[in-house]
Amino acid sequence: MQLYMREDCPYCRKVERATLEMGLSAGKDYEIINAAPFTPGRDTVLQVGGKAMVPFLIDGDFSMYESDDIIAYLRKKHQG
Repeated sequence: MQLYMREDCPYCRKVERATLEMGLSAGKDYEIINAAPFTPGRDTVLQVGGKAMVPFLIDGDFSMYESDDIIAYLRKKHQG
């Protein structure tokens, strides 16, 4: 599972805080990928999702935008 984020994005910080509250760890439970403009991560977000917008989650064949939706998905997946 990959989370595409930008360092200066408040919505990305929101997702990151939620992962910590759930006890999830970057590098163990998910990978953080830099999706700042002009990065390969941004190119992936655009290719997979169609919009150059973050945060963006890819979990296998599933992908989604929107911080609240990502948080809800992670809660459902990791907390039953």
